[in-house]
Amino acid sequence: MTADTRTPEPVSSAKRRARGLRIIAAVVLVLGIFGADLVYWLGTRSAEVSDDPQMLGNEKAESRQAEILYGKQASLIKEWSDELKRPGIQAVMVVVTAVLVAGGCFYFARLLDNVGEQADEKG
Repeated sequence: MTADTRTPEPVSSAKRRARGLRIIAAVVLVLGIFGADLVYWLGTRSAEVSDDPQMLGNEKAESRQAEILYGKQASLIKEWSDELKRPGIQAVMVVVTAVLVAGGCFYFARLLDNVGEQADEKG
């Protein structure tokens, strides 16, 4: 048996940072998926507050008054905010955010790899 006598090539700092960014991206993706799962699970377990039968008639009057005071934009914004309170939408937002952050990390890691390769070729 012979020992490997080759000396390992030093890894440039750009490649080291690129590897770190890839690890961060993978962690962000995994945490985003688990976080979205947790948000959805907790959101579907909680009781719906708007199921109170005494408040059903009041909702129509409130929306009419808001429309008179603030116009159609108020009803549109209220509809959007009600949609954002749904656990499925919140879980999708968590996953999309995690994918965007991880994608940015992968992109910058690739740029750092290109810089590292150029530095290796020069010197």
